[in-house]
Amino acid sequence: MVNVTDQILRDSLLITPGMLIPLFPLIGFLINGLFGKYLSKSITGWIASISVLLSFICTFYIFINLPSTGALHIDLFNWISYSTLNISFGFLIDPLTLVMLLVITGVGFLIHLYSIGYMHGDEGFTRFFTHLNLFIFFMMLLVMGSNYLVMFIGWEGVGLCSYLLIGFWFKNDAYNDAAKKAFIMNRIGDLGFLLGMFFMLFNFGSLDYAVVAQKALLLPVGSSILVSITLLLFVGATGKSAQIPLYTWLPDAMAGPTPVSALIHAATMVTAGIYMIVRSNVIYALAPFTLEIVAIVGVATCLFAAIIGLMQNDIKKVLAYSTVSQLGLMFAALGLGAFSSGMFHLVTHAFFKALLFLGSGSVIHALHGEQDIRNMGGLRKYIKVTYITFFIGAIAISGIPPFAGFFSKDEILAKAFEHSKVIWAILSISSMMTAFYMFRLVYLTFFNDFRGTEETKKHIHESSSLMTIPLIVLAGLSIIGGFIGLPSVFGFTHQFQMYLSSVTDASKELMKENIELNHSMEYILIATAVIAAIASILYARFKYFTKKEQPSEDLALVGFEKAVYNKFYVDEMYDTVIVKPLKVLSDLFLVLVDKLIIDLLVNAVAWVVGLSGRMLRLVQTGNTGFYVFAMVFGIIVLFVIRLLI
Repeated sequence: MVNVTDQILRDSLLITPGMLIPLFPLIGFLINGLFGKYLSKSITGWIASISVLLSFICTFYIFINLPSTGALHIDLFNWISYSTLNISFGFLIDPLTLVMLLVITGVGFLIHLYSIGYMHGDEGFTRFFTHLNLFIFFMMLLVMGSNYLVMFIGWEGVGLCSYLLIGFWFKNDAYNDAAKKAFIMNRIGDLGFLLGMFFMLFNFGSLDYAVVAQKALLLPVGSSILVSITLLLFVGATGKSAQIPLYTWLPDAMAGPTPVSALIHAATMVTAGIYMIVRSNVIYALAPFTLEIVAIVGVATCLFAAIIGLMQNDIKKVLAYSTVSQLGLMFAALGLGAFSSGMFHLVTHAFFKALLFLGSGSVIHALHGEQDIRNMGGLRKYIKVTYITFFIGAIAISGIPPFAGFFSKDEILAKAFEHSKVIWAILSISSMMTAFYMFRLVYLTFFNDFRGTEETKKHIHESSSLMTIPLIVLAGLSIIGGFIGLPSVFGFTHQFQMYLSSVTDASKELMKENIELNHSMEYILIATAVIAAIASILYARFKYFTKKEQPSEDLALVGFEKAVYNKFYVDEMYDTVIVKPLKVLSDLFLVLVDKLIIDLLVNAVAWVVGLSGRMLRLVQTGNTGFYVFAMVFGIIVLFVIRLLI
């Protein structure tokens, strides 16, 4: 048993590094934001990168000193106090928070390091790193907040920073449109989150995680209050984590620099919805109807995005739809009640998806901005480090053992098989598609002959060490990252699940679902998943390496292929059904309300005031005798009125 004095002493030693975790990126933001114009590019880049590295060191220090059953509470000040309502501004650091912080700071540092090399020639270099540090700071607030309101500050902050980073090259109107699209679609989801918090305050009188969970336990399972709160929170999660129907902003977010894509898509912003649901796992466990909705949306998103990814030709768009699909897989896990499995895949996905995005950036850098894979090919001979690391990332995301994606994806598929064979089948098909389109990307980019111009071919070169070192580190994590969650079927203890048990065990007890597959069935499922992935990879190899097929020209596509290439016209449908009617309605309001009512009323008031002024001006003669007469006359009038009333 832990001595109370020792525990207090230990916690006091952890409070300072805990407070420094978000402080370092904030300091980096302030230094570069206020004094960056006086510093050289290299200094601003290293200030931003080292600030995130220091946060990682503080996080790791707490990780090795805080027991998996412990939690560090840091109350900074009492923020809102009214009647019985008390909301503090503070931090909660527990195993779930530490997992997120390690991913954010670890992968975030590698992305910062990569960005020094990638953005070295950009005129907005200092501004880029300033925004990047601010983004990391808000993401830390999101995961460290001790209540939903602090989480919401971080939630809104990363939304703002994503707008700044996606539209970083603001001279391009298309990029500005993509930034606005991301901002607006996130605001739609954020409204759900905000309403969910109002419901919590009204029904529970608190936004503190522990208090909300305790009071939720007093309500019956499936209570309409809990269903309403969880559904509203899920609306917020669909916006931030790009699930149907609020997913279309994420592929367009590729307008930003490639390191931004890696940061948003791999380690930070899009994982916020996953984190929020896992943090709220108790109230979700008490709302089984909402969990069904989460599972359905996750499965649908996983399949839908995987289908679209089959025919994309922009290297970053392929990875973008892959991210949407993988997020759908995580949401499917959460909907099945496998909260730790969803988090496990979040971690492994951060490794290989950051690797793939940074690898794509290295390819784009080598080809001087070219992103169309139809104009690539044969690059493995010129950029070997990028090719090898990218290949490792593709194997990892495809679920080939012993790479990271195999363990986390197999775990989710096993959970799906326990609950529903239909869900397992859909997720398995989606995983096969993932393996196919990822190796379609690999073979079209790195194999056969180069299909670009001779001028471009002359200048192909490997990226600098600042860009390749993060690739190598992430490739290593993509290889060994899955070993933190070795399954029991292989005779191991699932360390990751054990580490998160203090956060997720309460919901497991509430759901009372202890379906366990026997080992023989697990082996069959593992073999099936691996064989399916290998078959998909071999089919991609046959089509795009052996037969040397090329993607069809846009105009040559017909039927279903054309629909897939055009992303099922979802953006066009939104434009027709929502955007254009709103524009017509706004034009109508401009004429009928703004001009005929508001402008007319304001102008009428101005006209009356002006007329009154002109009339009163006539009696302002400057004659003292007239003023005395007017005063006496006024007194007489007032006297008469007083007599008559």
